[in-house]
Amino acid sequence: MIATRSLVSVVDDDPSVRESLPDLLHELGFAEEFLTSDCVERTECLILDIAMPGGMSGPDLQHELMLRRRQIPIIFITANGDPTIRPRLLAQGAAACLFKPFSDTALLEAINAALGTS
Repeated sequence: MIATRSLVSVVDDDPSVRESLPDLLHELGFAEEFLTSDCVERTECLILDIAMPGGMSGPDLQHELMLRRRQIPIIFITANGDPTIRPRLLAQGAAACLFKPFSDTALLEAINAALGTS
């Protein structure tokens, strides 16, 4: 069960990914949109796509949050099946890295672990 007061934000350019996630997740389309929203300070877990069009990738957003001293557990999601991505992102501080398509169970387990509720 996810804590009812935790804001989990989704940053992914693919509307089908955002729409397929449970309604309890706040979704934003792009990294820049997230950074300028009021959600940054309230987000307790961030589900973040690695590759998005535009100027800022998921790892770029992670780096920007670190520069702003905003510690948010990040669950990266990606359609890229490169097996070297997961260990690299985990070494850089990601809470988890899921490969699309992922199951609801895998996502909920990653969220609970990131929030410390598992």
